[in-house]
Amino acid sequence: MIGVLGLEDGTLVEGYGFGAPGIVTGEIVFTTVMSGYEEALTDPSYNGQILLFTYPLQGNYGVSGDEFQSDRMWPRGMVCRHIWPSPKHHRSTRTLAEFLVDEGRPGIHGVDTRMLTVRIRRLGAMKAALAVGESEVRGIDIVQVARDQPSISSLDLLSEVTCRSPYRIRGPGPRLAVIDLGIKRHILKSLECRGFDLHVLPAHSSISDIEAIEPDGLFISNGPGDPERAVSAIEAVRHFAGSMPIFGICLGHQVISLALGARTFKLKFGHHGGNQPVKDLESRIVYITSQNHNFAVVPESVEGTDLEITQLNANDGTVEGIRSRYLKILAVQYHPEAHPGPMCTEDPFFSSVLKIASGGD
Repeated sequence: MIGVLGLEDGTLVEGYGFGAPGIVTGEIVFTTVMSGYEEALTDPSYNGQILLFTYPLQGNYGVSGDEFQSDRMWPRGMVCRHIWPSPKHHRSTRTLAEFLVDEGRPGIHGVDTRMLTVRIRRLGAMKAALAVGESEVRGIDIVQVARDQPSISSLDLLSEVTCRSPYRIRGPGPRLAVIDLGIKRHILKSLECRGFDLHVLPAHSSISDIEAIEPDGLFISNGPGDPERAVSAIEAVRHFAGSMPIFGICLGHQVISLALGARTFKLKFGHHGGNQPVKDLESRIVYITSQNHNFAVVPESVEGTDLEITQLNANDGTVEGIRSRYLKILAVQYHPEAHPGPMCTEDPFFSSVLKIASGGD
């Protein structure tokens, strides 16, 4: 098949199509993970985007499903330099191309991903469109298709990724109300293995829905898009702040910040990958973290709130962690559960969540 990729700045590239034929649109972003395409492609935070992998070889260990972070693929399309057709791994049940076919998603390979990455870094994340099929795709004005789509900030991406109804993962420990804005499975596993009694609620749950659980704490998950669209979650944090501990990861970190009076902004090309350095301002330790987000908290806007900044990105100085001892709030911008990425922040974060939810400082 033929693959044609167009960007809103006029860039047009042609390569080899794989996966399911069709035309998709989305915001193109790049990820720097060197492995973990199963986890990245099933991360709900990529909803509404076309995902470009900077590491040149994808698909070499196939797809097992063991590392999926949800039950489906969320990026609308995939871009890579090479895709391996004959994976060799004892857990593999299908190729990466077969996975995209099963998910009804198109992909393109055989393109200059280095050029595209440099262009995104220079111009920022852009609207993009991908067409995969036979010779007829060459006649499509794919650049105009990219330009004609709405801004990702205008889309209600949360209603697509959140759970349809509440569910419970029983445990002997503190009871957490978890607001699902597109939660990854390994966040739930990290909480479950520490004994939490988890009540997972849809993104648009009301304050009364949360109160009915009588939780010991509130947890706001990761998810896609502009945090200002998570209106119900912002209202919930604002309502419960000071009456119970509140925790957040990624989009949840931004939601908590907005609820307490801080502001957020859209990054030029976001942080997507497993090699983002984060400096803890108290311990002076620099952690290498897994990240996937396009928005961040304005550092100056934290002043005057009840929050304090605890961690900063060592590359660009963006806010990576917030805390309020008085309100018992703890949140991080990165993904401490990793998958994909390094796991050196998994225990420090989730053990702190357990300690605070259990009544500690």
